[in-house]
Amino acid sequence: MQLCALKTKKQVLTRYVLQKLFGPRVAGLTNDKNILYLDLPSNMVGSFLMGWWGIVFKADISSVSDYLAIGLTTGYLGSLTTFSGWNQKMLDLIVDGHWVLAVLGFLVGENPYCLFLAAYSIIFGIETAKGFRWLLTRRNACTGSGTPSSSSNWRVDSFKRHLAVMGVLILMLGLLWGVCGALLREEFSSGNSGAQLWLACFVGPPGVWIRWFLARLNGRGLGRAGSFKWVPFGTLAANVSAACIMAALSTVKKAVNSQTSDTVASGIQLGFLGCLSTVSTFTAEFNAMRESERPWRAYAYALITICISFGLGILIYSVPVWTKGYG
Repeated sequence: MQLCALKTKKQVLTRYVLQKLFGPRVAGLTNDKNILYLDLPSNMVGSFLMGWWGIVFKADISSVSDYLAIGLTTGYLGSLTTFSGWNQKMLDLIVDGHWVLAVLGFLVGENPYCLFLAAYSIIFGIETAKGFRWLLTRRNACTGSGTPSSSSNWRVDSFKRHLAVMGVLILMLGLLWGVCGALLREEFSSGNSGAQLWLACFVGPPGVWIRWFLARLNGRGLGRAGSFKWVPFGTLAANVSAACIMAALSTVKKAVNSQTSDTVASGIQLGFLGCLSTVSTFTAEFNAMRESERPWRAYAYALITICISFGLGILIYSVPVWTKGYG
């Protein structure tokens, strides 16, 4: 859990940097007012890396440490990507009257059926990772060298090694939390994006911890009979709940309309909810279903996630904005 928390702080910074780099002020590629939303680059990068670390090289990473594999996939990549942020941008579009862009956002932004962007980033990641593995295998065959003997020295497979790593991670987590808290206190009164960033780093770890616990629901199904075991209910619950809370905070921002509420709500949205929801895990699950004997389950899972999140988001965010006339 400590490793997930450390990865979470890094992913919040990574997602923030990617938003600024590809946003309207620098590259001008992404924008809140079109279907190429601000979180799209981080969702694509995270999905691509999930193909490397979460699928092709997962066994190799786990051979060093299972916790490292969890930290990289559930912690870093799961939090680098965000489903709730994308869902909220689509809600903002329909509130502003851009229904066509919202529909295109479903088709282009995340829907795996349409073979676009984030959903196919993981496929591209898998293919490139397999190519890289083939090159490594060929190189080792030519040189006569191997990796097992060298990697065994780094394997965390004893109580002392686990204890040492855990101690270092707890110390690093405490230091990072202290730095984030100090920077947040210094920047909070200004209400700028820096204050939102440091608050996001501070509240991000609980989001990924909750998602990690919810992941235990995957594969269990419903009831004693375990119906619908093919549905990853843990990931579904994380994405839907994050999307709903994201919509609720957006409504609060519209209703209160103050600098403090905007800073707090935006920080929680960027950090806690951005880490609670995930696109990389969502696309990995979709890809596994698509390659199974029943590929229709992949499209059903994607449709269920999108419809529930978007439908509840309309009730929580769009309806109050329309009825109350929030600006």
